[in-house]
Amino acid sequence: MNAPNVALRPAYLIDGAQVDAQDFYAVACDPRRHVVVEACAGAGKTWMLVSRILRALLDGAEPQEILAITFTRKAAGEMRARLAEWLTTLSADVGTEAQRVEALQQRGIDAATAQQLAPALAGLQQRLQRAGRSVEIRTFHAWFSQLLKAAPLDLLIELGVQRDAQIVEDIADHESEVFRRFHTAIAADEALRADFHHLVQRRGRSQLRKWLDSAWSKRVEIELADAAGTLESSVAVPSASWPGAQVGVHPAQWVRIPLARQTLQCCASALGAGGKAKQTTAARAIEAALSQEARSGDDSEVFDAFWAALFTQKDTPRLGLGDGPEQRAAIDLLVELRQAIAQHEAHEEHLQMVRLSRVLFAELATYKRSRGLVEMADLERCAVALLGDSTLSAWVQERLDARVRHLLIDEFQDTSPLQWHALAAWLSGYAGAGGGASGQRPPSVFIVGDPKQSIYRFRRAEPKVFEAARDFVKQGLEGQVLSCDHTRRNAPEVLAVLNSVFEQAGRDGEFAGFRPHTTALEPVSGAGVCSLPLVLREARERDDAADGQVWRDTLSVARVEPEQRLRQQEADRVAWAVRDVLAGGVKPGQVQVLCRKRESLRLAAGALESLGVPCAAVEEAALFDAPEVRDLVAVLDVLASPSHALSLAQALKSPIFGCSDDDLVQLATAVAASRGGGEVPRRPPDPLAWWSALHGVAEPSAALRRARALFGLWQQAAAVLPPHDLLDRIVDEGEVMQRTLAAVSPTRRAAARAAIDALLAQSLMLDGARGSTPYNFVRALRRRRLKIAAPAQPDAVQLLTIHGAKGLEAEVVFIMDTQPEPNVADTATLLVQWPVESRHPVCCAFVYAESRCPPLLQTLFEAEVAARRREELNSLYVSMTRAKHRVVVSATVPHHASKVSWWQRLEPHAAAWSPEPAVCAPAEEAGADLSLKVLPACEPPRLAAAVPAEGVRDRGDECSAASRLGQAVHRVLEWAVRGELPGAGALDALGAAAAREFGAEPPAVQRVAVAILRSAACQRFFDPAGLIWAGNEVSVTDGGEVLRIDRLVHLREAGPGGASQRASGGVWWVLDYKLSEAPQELDLHLLQLQRYQRAVSRLQPQAIVKAAFITGRGAVVELD
Repeated sequence: MNAPNVALRPAYLIDGAQVDAQDFYAVACDPRRHVVVEACAGAGKTWMLVSRILRALLDGAEPQEILAITFTRKAAGEMRARLAEWLTTLSADVGTEAQRVEALQQRGIDAATAQQLAPALAGLQQRLQRAGRSVEIRTFHAWFSQLLKAAPLDLLIELGVQRDAQIVEDIADHESEVFRRFHTAIAADEALRADFHHLVQRRGRSQLRKWLDSAWSKRVEIELADAAGTLESSVAVPSASWPGAQVGVHPAQWVRIPLARQTLQCCASALGAGGKAKQTTAARAIEAALSQEARSGDDSEVFDAFWAALFTQKDTPRLGLGDGPEQRAAIDLLVELRQAIAQHEAHEEHLQMVRLSRVLFAELATYKRSRGLVEMADLERCAVALLGDSTLSAWVQERLDARVRHLLIDEFQDTSPLQWHALAAWLSGYAGAGGGASGQRPPSVFIVGDPKQSIYRFRRAEPKVFEAARDFVKQGLEGQVLSCDHTRRNAPEVLAVLNSVFEQAGRDGEFAGFRPHTTALEPVSGAGVCSLPLVLREARERDDAADGQVWRDTLSVARVEPEQRLRQQEADRVAWAVRDVLAGGVKPGQVQVLCRKRESLRLAAGALESLGVPCAAVEEAALFDAPEVRDLVAVLDVLASPSHALSLAQALKSPIFGCSDDDLVQLATAVAASRGGGEVPRRPPDPLAWWSALHGVAEPSAALRRARALFGLWQQAAAVLPPHDLLDRIVDEGEVMQRTLAAVSPTRRAAARAAIDALLAQSLMLDGARGSTPYNFVRALRRRRLKIAAPAQPDAVQLLTIHGAKGLEAEVVFIMDTQPEPNVADTATLLVQWPVESRHPVCCAFVYAESRCPPLLQTLFEAEVAARRREELNSLYVSMTRAKHRVVVSATVPHHASKVSWWQRLEPHAAAWSPEPAVCAPAEEAGADLSLKVLPACEPPRLAAAVPAEGVRDRGDECSAASRLGQAVHRVLEWAVRGELPGAGALDALGAAAAREFGAEPPAVQRVAVAILRSAACQRFFDPAGLIWAGNEVSVTDGGEVLRIDRLVHLREAGPGGASQRASGGVWWVLDYKLSEAPQELDLHLLQLQRYQRAVSRLQPQAIVKAAFITGRGAVVELD
């Protein structure tokens, strides 16, 4: 491919004037100047920022006086690593004088000055080490959190934020609990309940939930608009655009206006005079509707009748009715009324959603205060309030003046309007000559970014913020605007296609602001853009019927949809091409496979693994998506709930135990036999049937014997060990790591090991390790949306989404699915208009269907569509600029082709490439042998056995027997009260299982359990009909110590006179099981229960909290 010469004149601009590289970097890296740099991909944005830090340190700045802000902890860590690397390599002990002089010249310092500064650079590392401080390199939220600590108490109270609150990165982990509170609040308010039911009946429950989810994701915008008074008016009433319309009157009633009746009557007369059948039918329909309207019929039904007379079901004018002035007037009238009706209904639904959203956000705020939580948006709003408040900003600015001399911000195109307003509130005090209103010398400001790479609108990023910051620095701080379109990454052949594609997009009005790029690289053989053969879509010929003719085992063979077959073909072709690239000498780590969706990447991973090509998903993934985690959680499920048969089956089939299908059939047969056999079992199901079968099956296989032994040991340990210690023991004794890694493919071993380690780590970190039982830990795991960091595998092909690839590079980049199905119009969504110069959104509109956007919001919707299209092109720019030498694109023909897909833009410039199909690699050749490092075994110190004194042994045996009985009874009650109370047979089975577990006597266990569960005094604590909430082995904290309550219930108890106390919080009961008949007489027991009661009272300050012992005879001993 012949590429235009893109390496002649580097594209550097200062205030619009072209300059050479030396002059450009002399300004960009000068720490005394205010600078905004717009730099293309591969231009070295982070290099410039860290270079400026280096020069600021040389200029005499103290490390703590430099504040560098970026968006991710990873990016902040890379900045610190790069600065530390430079300080080391340029130090007197490592670097040479010539290297230091060259480094300074690269950063815009002339030769003479570089010679003078070289000695200072040589000693810079030691100077910083002696100072003992480091450069402040933070994320936006880390900096805002620092500001929060300095905020006055009155402001924090106003914002509903606690100074020592726990920062949560993803409040979605708490979403389910907030929505439960929200529905409770809705049910308690008649007006809100009416709004809720109206939207459910009109739009459906799932669509309403989707609308609420949209509100949840844009709660910052909604609350700011509501506080500014622009929320309710975001969807205007029809009278705002239709003169003469009455406020509060449904537009369907406008057909009663005499002028409207006359227009429709004239149309009916003209149609009736036409004489054709269709005209006569339409005329009669209009006359019937007029008669219905005259009889005071339903206005909406009357309008629908008029509409049906002149329009088809597809809302197009009926053909064959003529084109006379009467018909045109009637059609124009009905279209106008239809638009007004749509606007009116959208306005009403918008107000209903506003009211519901306010309740949702109020419940969220209450929940966060009660839990001491603060989310990222709270930090941003606190920073804006703190820096923008007229009475506080001077004090805050004075503190910042004393601390910050240099401010540097990376990737500024990813900034949100709220973040920009926080910065602008601080920096605007310096605007103007002499430091503006502050009278102080402003900190030097360096902002670098690239609006072409803004692809985070879903995180509130707004590329127009970059333009606002650029104008502010130039006009307010008298700074300079620099542009760099010269890349050090992309080969000329890649850049030639990039320039052609985006220059054309610019000419078409789709990609404003693009300037042709130049490159520092020389032409490379084989470089450029290639296209794999397009996967064609065959004619749809009864796919379902064809699938039905082929028998498959539905338990072991998944159904493959036709669409997935096509996607698999594309993934296979990508894998074949990757194999050819690696055969040509490119290392696996220098190959990236990019796609918008993870599903295509999973297919590509499978195709690569089948060829023996190492590959790795580089981005974070959901912890529960890892099969190794699900297997371990299944083991914990069984230990916490032995009646969980499905978890037991999963655990047994997992690599941990490796049981076969025959083993599970043997257990299932034993379970069926225990119920009497036959098609109709003679006995009720035993919740512990599978657990009992595992421990009682005759002639078990070696795998079942191993599972039986290990589960027995682990169940005893689960009663006394916290989750981490229990998991650690399971992983060690069960040889989990070794067995799992031996079972998975070599390309997945690193990921499998990382998943197991991540679960162990979460058992210590999750909720501060407050899940003190396996049951609570599993519940917390399922409730939270935890992520697992992908293990670094630099020698594997990198599989990435386009968002995950940002900031990375590779020699060869494959881009999959470049011709996807067009996005369908969204439903139950929000349209937001937030001008950069405004401190709040000016419009925040709930819109049910984008395909039927209210007329008065059409302009806003068109702007939203344009922003999405621009971000789509930004994603293409990001994808292409990851490649150093070659871009390879693939696609599948969609059902409905979009107007301009990535494939259509790139294919005319790409060289066709058809790789040869490959054969799957044999399993033994797929990877290296497995080798694990383990610590040597450590023998515990042997202690002399203690011989109990005579007379004490019997007492100890008695205590031990009582303790075992108590533990077994606790376990039976825990199992039995998780739903409907079990029958006598099931209760006997539970008692026998618990007795076997703790070594107690089964009759004694069953006798005590029956006495408690069948006691009339205890019935209210176990009957689900009277419970609002109930839990066993509930963990609470008191003075930093974790306490475990035997049973905690929330009752719908009746107060004096029978009045329900539910509205006031109900009654909480703290229950403690004791075998003795008078446990209250023992001070230790009494003080312990009182402590439990106090702990619950602190958590439920508005509710009544009572406490009682439940004795072994089923008596309830309530505390006074």
